[in-house]
Amino acid sequence: MKWIFWMAAAALGYTYLGYPVWLWCRSRWSPRPVRRGRVEPNVSAVMVVRNEEAVIAEKIENLLLLDYPAEKLEIVLVSDGSTDATVQALQQFRSHPRVRMVLKTLSEGKAAGLNDGMKLASGEIVLFTDARQKIESDALRCLMENFADAEVGCASGELMLGDPESGEVGKGMGLYWRIEKKIRELESASGSVVGATGAIYCVRRALVEPLPEGTILDDVLLPMQVVRKKSRVVFDSAARAWDSANLGQGREFARKVRTLSGNYQLLQLAPWLLTSNNSIRFEFVSHKLLRLAVPFALLALLLSPLWLSAPFYRAALGAQIAFYGLSLAAMAGVKIGPLSRVADAARTFVVLNSAAVVAFVNFVTGRKAIWIR
Repeated sequence: MKWIFWMAAAALGYTYLGYPVWLWCRSRWSPRPVRRGRVEPNVSAVMVVRNEEAVIAEKIENLLLLDYPAEKLEIVLVSDGSTDATVQALQQFRSHPRVRMVLKTLSEGKAAGLNDGMKLASGEIVLFTDARQKIESDALRCLMENFADAEVGCASGELMLGDPESGEVGKGMGLYWRIEKKIRELESASGSVVGATGAIYCVRRALVEPLPEGTILDDVLLPMQVVRKKSRVVFDSAARAWDSANLGQGREFARKVRTLSGNYQLLQLAPWLLTSNNSIRFEFVSHKLLRLAVPFALLALLLSPLWLSAPFYRAALGAQIAFYGLSLAAMAGVKIGPLSRVADAARTFVVLNSAAVVAFVNFVTGRKAIWIR
């Protein structure tokens, strides 16, 4: 039981602390700065939407008003079998010279929609984005500067949770996302990022391959395909898109389950990710796969002290019970004074790892993830 306890503790320590520290050290001893420059290639913004009647018109206007030469930016829209008024909202842009669209009556999934959109895209660079998030005016120019470096094949922007007026949220899911972005920043500083920000990332069109049917994480698989072709995937924190920090607990949980289910799916769709064909295999395992194992390590860490009588293990058990108690208090909305921020962080941690458990069940039972905005 001692071995189980310490192996679980080591796995958790490496996942959340050891890997970021290793990245920080690598960024110091072997930095790879991007050779940025002012370039203005032709860009195709490709977006797949489904039932986005409330936001689609505003998002198209957002793209049309980006600070980038109008003649060098086209918008390719694919409606994936929308059943609300999305298609009607798109009609006002039907004759716009910079907007091209595919209106599908049946839903075939986001991956199929992206493949259809790529057939219409003519730009040297493809901007992938989603309907809900608003892109800052200068974000596209910032991303393009990275492509002055011939080694860069994909440039990912930064998703901010909050709003431009009050700034980014610093607790709960916002805190988790800030930590995640720091890891991506460190990966980029001396190599390539494991995946991109789905709300805003660009890829050289020549490096984009058709996505397998049903792909959940296009924003991971496409960048990893770029890495496979010996190009870099970098993270640019100056290119920002904004999203709501609170989409509702149920919806946010479902989105996280879908994302983690996508990590399992990647192993089926692209087994080469675990071979020498993946030059950042170590980073992929450390950043993506070990997080899938965290719930099992947490369970081992919680249960193993029950068979250990030493005071240290009893204290460790008590600390874990207190941690989970704080998370339950936060879920119930109980205010506990100065511990409220700790309780909120504990709640987020528990929710994320509960989503990982659901994703594992989906994987072993063969249940497929559904479209979630």
